[in-house]
Amino acid sequence: MQILLLILGSMLILATPLVALLPGPGGMFTFAAGLALILRNSPWARRRFARVMRRYPRTSALVDRVLRRASAKRRRLRG
Repeated sequence: MQILLLILGSMLILATPLVALLPGPGGMFTFAAGLALILRNSPWARRRFARVMRRYPRTSALVDRVLRRASAKRRRLRG
């Protein structure tokens, strides 16, 4: 099941440029859904994602909020 979800997430990310050509914000949601599927099912992707987010903290706050991650809630409560 995990492999199928990883494949689906990859397909959603690869389909993002095609969906982005359509009017509306569909590309953004397609990319976010694909990224969420990959991050939930791949430890390697999670570690890589965490490394990138530590390097770019401003972007990480936005991504955490969009993905509704628990770390975003902790940061907001901290101050």
